[in-house]
Amino acid sequence: DVQLQASGGGLVQAGGSLRLSCVVSGSTFDDYIIGWFRQATGKEREGVSCIASSRSLEYYEDSVKGRFTISSDNAKNTVYLQMNTLNPSDSAVYYCAAVRIDRGWYSFIIQDMDSWGKGTLVTVSS
Repeated sequence: DVQLQASGGGLVQAGGSLRLSCVVSGSTFDDYIIGWFRQATGKEREGVSCIASSRSLEYYEDSVKGRFTISSDNAKNTVYLQMNTLNPSDSAVYYCAAVRIDRGWYSFIIQDMDSWGKGTLVTVSS
């Protein structure tokens, strides 16, 4: 089974940046779509972005387009989420998760992932 470890969260002022990392282990990196989700206090979890590096495909939720960039380093089995121009509404626990690529993108959309990592807290102060 694939395991994921997210890190990089913290406290940042509005307008600032953070980079989250998700280290993937236990399986072949290229066989998975790796996604980032977030859940703010009192709100439902939402998909933020995902990547299938073997197919050079990326997805971004509308509210983060132009501010967040997802990337992968296959040599390090790591997916990054660069978050710029952060605002308080971006505050949440961020999770990375993986789904086998042959299950398709819809699995990310409906949050039916194969494995989830523990979250990392992002707090954006105004």
